[in-house]
Amino acid sequence: MRSHLFRVALGLTVGALVAGCSASSSGSATRTPSSPASSVSTTPTASSARATTTENAAPSTASAIPRFDHVVVVVEENHSSGEVIGNSSAPFTNSLARTGALLTQSYGLTHPSYPNYLALFSGSTHGMTEDSCPHYFSSNNLAAQARARGVSFVGYAQSLPSSGYRGCSAGPYARRHAPWVDFTNIPRSLSRPMTAFPSDLATLPRLAFVVPDLNYDMHDGTIAQADSWLRSNLGRYASWARTHRSLLIVTWDEDDRSAGNHVPTILVGASVRAGKYATRVDHYRVLRTIEASFGLAPLGVAAQRTPITGIWTS
Repeated sequence: MRSHLFRVALGLTVGALVAGCSASSSGSATRTPSSPASSVSTTPTASSARATTTENAAPSTASAIPRFDHVVVVVEENHSSGEVIGNSSAPFTNSLARTGALLTQSYGLTHPSYPNYLALFSGSTHGMTEDSCPHYFSSNNLAAQARARGVSFVGYAQSLPSSGYRGCSAGPYARRHAPWVDFTNIPRSLSRPMTAFPSDLATLPRLAFVVPDLNYDMHDGTIAQADSWLRSNLGRYASWARTHRSLLIVTWDEDDRSAGNHVPTILVGASVRAGKYATRVDHYRVLRTIEASFGLAPLGVAAQRTPITGIWTS
């Protein structure tokens, strides 16, 4: 009897010890919101989600952008997407939209023109809120960073009186539409009139900006005049680019304040899948895409954007 009671007591003691250990173990695995261990949560907070986008997602996204031999960017003026796309006065522009990637949710950043050009070219508006001239900046920009990586650059402007001209205007030429002129770290010789645009397209710089003058960029002239100029001056390049690993980007700086700054942006060339794409785009995101294509680090606010994806065939 005494032996039986001892075995019962021993069993109860062991059971209590096991239960106590089990409770202690489960308690250490349970994290309440006030526990420091709760910071290990696998659910991203707003700040951790931003970090994922800029630090982790961006490099892999950038690597998905084709590497082009040549990129030419054309900037038109002061028209909304609804005024250009589908307009019979712009048959060439609309042919580009049909055979290239039309970004249907593309927007200018502000009004008036000048800060939009600066944003597209350097990732910042530099605090500009008007079209005054002249201004000079020594900060980094797309051309400077490209040249530092061995990527050639030229800015072509219709009606520019001569290479390196720094006047604010000359007839229909407007310096505020040629942002490369404003950066002191870009040699003046790289600002050239449109007459210097090479007929041998293989000799183009790897990166070029093209700005028509006020009569042919839809600012002062008609949509039809601008469309005709675009066809005459960039039509051959648009065709050539498709088979020569090159890209044409046609965008507008801003709308005419009639459509919430909704502007057309069209990409045509090699590796571009034709179609309409509703991804939201602004000048910073276009800049980010160009930088990604050349393997350049994003400038300014462009670092807060991801390159345009989903429009490429490879």
